[in-house]
Amino acid sequence: MPLLIALIVIGIILLIVGGVVATLKFLIWLGLALVLIGAIIWLLRYIRSRA
Repeated sequence: MPLLIALIVIGIILLIVGGVVATLKFLIWLGLALVLIGAIIWLLRYIRSRA
């Protein structure tokens, strides 16, 4: 679980940095991908624990 939280936090940081620094726009896409991957993993774990 700490790895999942770290993945989401790193993704959010990359989104912020990519939004602030114009030359690092690719970080927005990288951060978005990390956040989405983390959210999907969290959702799958949540669904499995409820079933």
